[in-house]
Amino acid sequence: MNKTQRRALFTLSVSILLIVFGVIIFNSMFMPGDRMAGVKLVKVWIWLVLAVSVGGAVLVHWKRRTSEVDNDERDSYIKKNAVLVSFVSLWFLLFAVSIIPSFVAGDTGSIPIPLLPIINMGVFLIAMLIYSVAILAQYSRGIKEKNHE
Repeated sequence: MNKTQRRALFTLSVSILLIVFGVIIFNSMFMPGDRMAGVKLVKVWIWLVLAVSVGGAVLVHWKRRTSEVDNDERDSYIKKNAVLVSFVSLWFLLFAVSIIPSFVAGDTGSIPIPLLPIINMGVFLIAMLIYSVAILAQYSRGIKEKNHE
């Protein structure tokens, strides 16, 4: 596994953890009851995300061999394709985020202001998740660079 794949796995794991964390926070924001249970859960998730982030960062920067190349032409090609897929998905996500609330809330409905940054962070995390999955999918399929002559 090369460095690009390790970075993609790291980004994938952190994105999934943060999305789950966001869903839990979102549910605890709008549920009645004791807020202290939610605070304890948030503390546990923060430590979990921190541990995965530190452990993943160490694994990403760790070289197995001194002759291991950090980046080659194939990696650049795969990252370029992954950025394109992520960018296109970002436009679809932004379109969905703009249209779906009007169907849910209607013309006279409203969206709570604290929800707007959560929506934006969710779109960002999903775009990063798609970027990582695109990289890993291309490596698993064995995409070869096209020769432009």
